[in-house]
Amino acid sequence: GHTTEILRLLENLSNAYSPRHYIVADTDEMSTHKINSFEQIRADRNPSATFPEYYVHRIPRSREVQQSWLSSVLTTLYSMWLSFPLTYRVKPDLVLCNGPGTCVPICISALLLGILGIKKVIIVYVESICRVEHLSLSGKILFHLSDYFIVQWPTLKEKYPKSVYLGRIV
Repeated sequence: GHTTEILRLLENLSNAYSPRHYIVADTDEMSTHKINSFEQIRADRNPSATFPEYYVHRIPRSREVQQSWLSSVLTTLYSMWLSFPLTYRVKPDLVLCNGPGTCVPICISALLLGILGIKKVIIVYVESICRVEHLSLSGKILFHLSDYFIVQWPTLKEKYPKSVYLGRIV
């Protein structure tokens, strides 16, 4: 799902975006395997790279599927509490995300870096291709917080004029 989509977006990403820092839920082993495989293929295409150009970081899920809204607030706050030190340490130039709940605490932490005058981080949110008529919960939150909000269907562009429609990009 989300991991496959984000890796498709990264396939043609310039090596100038290095090192890459991936954030996954602490219980998500499948995404970690997909990322490692993707990065191994990338390294095989560029054998001159002698150091790791990527890192995988783990944070607690901000919301599990079918989790109650009230408890989601608490788990999201906990995830944000653990995300800010990571975001502060990495100080990314760009946060590119596409929907899983783990992106919300990271984006809010990145915004805090700017608010605190530490570093302005550009946030690009790409709504999942499966979202044709309505935004995901992460999309509804990050629509207001991202610098660029990309949708992959014209119906969403009509509903959300601030968004950027580029067609199907994954």
